[in-house]
Amino acid sequence: MNRDILSKIEQEQMISREELEELLMTTDQELIEELYRRARATAGKYYGKEIYLRGLIEFTNYCKNNCYYCGIRCGNAKAVRYRLTEEEILSCCDNGYRLGLRTFVMQGGEDAYYTDECMCGIIKNIKDRYPDCAITLSLGERSESSFKKMFDAGADRYLLRHETADYAHYSRLHPSEMSAENRQKCLFGLKKIGYQVGSGFMVGSPYQTSEHLVLDLRFLQRLKPEMIGIGPYITHKDTPFSHYPSGTLKKTLRLIAILRLMFPTALIPSTTALGTINPRGRELGLCAGANVVMPNLSPVSKRKLYDLYDNKICTGEEAAECCECLKRRIESVGYKVVCGRGDAAGFKTVRM
Repeated sequence: MNRDILSKIEQEQMISREELEELLMTTDQELIEELYRRARATAGKYYGKEIYLRGLIEFTNYCKNNCYYCGIRCGNAKAVRYRLTEEEILSCCDNGYRLGLRTFVMQGGEDAYYTDECMCGIIKNIKDRYPDCAITLSLGERSESSFKKMFDAGADRYLLRHETADYAHYSRLHPSEMSAENRQKCLFGLKKIGYQVGSGFMVGSPYQTSEHLVLDLRFLQRLKPEMIGIGPYITHKDTPFSHYPSGTLKKTLRLIAILRLMFPTALIPSTTALGTINPRGRELGLCAGANVVMPNLSPVSKRKLYDLYDNKICTGEEAAECCECLKRRIESVGYKVVCGRGDAAGFKTVRM
């Protein structure tokens, strides 16, 4: 292994299992630093030193699914459930707008309470108040007609991690009524409708192998998403996977850098999960090629209840405090926060 592999990844946007394993396992510090340097340079080519903030609104922790790794799975009887009203959601947006945020990410479990009619009404109201803002949805799997209605109502982006591209591996992480086939069908449907689409996977999930990770990268090459979100798998004490070890900072950072080389124009977040496993995890994610950070706009009284994994950070800060903290962290590693929608480089929304 030498530096030529990095040039190959940059030029061909391809990587073999052997090459991936070498980059993930190498102790060659010069090679590791060169990987991160090239990832930063690639991000800089399209986005400069700009880091986009997204205002995260975790509006429901009800979920019909029973994924084995997730703290808000329907089978977790210890979870204290909540739903935000439309007024509470709009209040979060008002607060975020005053703080300079121009993208709102509405994230929740798969909660049938929020019908198409309900979601379209909320989306239209946000757009009416803030026509200069983007709306990102992260609501799980829905029908293509549902996705289309919400797009027509004004939603711009949709986040739906494929979690793992390998069908057999997916079945070991989820109950039988869920399938990798349907998850992937949803993602391609979202692309066809015209959304900016985000996908991604957990790093270090139970049973994951390097072959699975290569399949994840190949799937993303087929999908061509505008956003790619990865983060370390982190255990939750009230799930069937509570005894499995969490993913590592090292592997996650190296995969962020590899993704940046393979998908130069992608929007790649430095996630809260990274900051949970290491106090400087989000800063290190930016230094590995990430260019998005998501401060939390959810009511402080509800944040601890959106409990996907153990020890989640930023559950006790007011939104203004959270934004100011993130701004200082971003500036500490030589980047700057920018106000704006922060669309993917080269993407143009077409609405029929």
